[in-house]
Amino acid sequence: MDTATLSPANLWTPTPHNQSNRALNPNQVLRFNNKHHHLHRKFPLLCFSVNPSQNQTSPAPSTPTIPPLVVVGSANADIYVEIQRLPKEGETITAKTGQTLAGGKGANQAVCGGKLSYPTYFVGQVGEDAHGKLISEALHNGGVRLNHLTTVGCAPSGHAVVMLQPDGQNSIIVVGGANMSGWPETLTEENLETVRNAGIVLLQREIPDSVNIQVAKAAKGAGVPVLMDVGGVAAPIPQELMSSIDILSPNESELSRLTGLSTNSFDDVSQAALKCHKMGVKQVLVKLGAKGSAFFVEGEEPIIQPAFSVETVLDTTGAGDTFTAAFAVALVEGKTRKECLRFATAAASLCIQVKGAIPSMPDRKSVLDLLQSL
Repeated sequence: MDTATLSPANLWTPTPHNQSNRALNPNQVLRFNNKHHHLHRKFPLLCFSVNPSQNQTSPAPSTPTIPPLVVVGSANADIYVEIQRLPKEGETITAKTGQTLAGGKGANQAVCGGKLSYPTYFVGQVGEDAHGKLISEALHNGGVRLNHLTTVGCAPSGHAVVMLQPDGQNSIIVVGGANMSGWPETLTEENLETVRNAGIVLLQREIPDSVNIQVAKAAKGAGVPVLMDVGGVAAPIPQELMSSIDILSPNESELSRLTGLSTNSFDDVSQAALKCHKMGVKQVLVKLGAKGSAFFVEGEEPIIQPAFSVETVLDTTGAGDTFTAAFAVALVEGKTRKECLRFATAAASLCIQVKGAIPSMPDRKSVLDLLQSL
């Protein structure tokens, strides 16, 4: 059957002064050309899909007049269980509490952008089930524009089991569901046009590589920077995708897996980042957990940002997504790289003090207040 997707009636097109310069310049000046789009192409899918934004009872946010943050990625229902320790093989243990909250790396990053008061679109899929409704409501309540969120009938919504231990650390098992199934072979022109009109695009690895490749190529062709979070499937990143990424953002374990190198020390991390440069990505943003973060730009000295100390770490779920999205928001707003790292670090430090991924995303005022207090 066919899928029908709504697109905004009025989009603003960013046009960099120098389209040929692919190096990301956080102070790049953009021009905006107001265009009206009337696209009615249809693409066949093997499942029925609808746009849930049509069913929202509260008014949708107005079309942004600045280039939006566009997140293309996963959306899950996270089933949280609080446990004292991980079960051993063949062992059954009892959880202290359990609840289901919206999550998924893509949805987390989109809500973070929305709560930081930056116009944000989410391109993704959910199933025709209660989890899909939970996710859609969480995105909407987070200020995310849902014009490109699709409901598919051939797969359940993605979901994850998050096992949360007393020290705030977590172990997660993800079921891809609609995040991995039912995507059209070719993305709709409406979705790709939104990507081309973005100020920055965020990707992760919890959706098919074929989707990420189409998005990254469309963004690159329009001069839109692409930041990809490495979190998700552990398979090697296709070179076709790597060559269209401006900033690659792994954590320590993901960086080690990607490069085959140790990341036990900062020197190790630096060597692994250098290997990423040789793989074709000129900028590498490494999340170092409690040690902070580091930004490696080919040919320049790394920028190191220590983590901000907090009294109590309740839940690290979503902290990396908060950091990545906050960095992207600061970057597209024209902040320097050092300012971007501080802004992202502040957002992540607030996130880990609240349980749940999306519920823990801070608003802009909270982030700015923390920065002013330091």
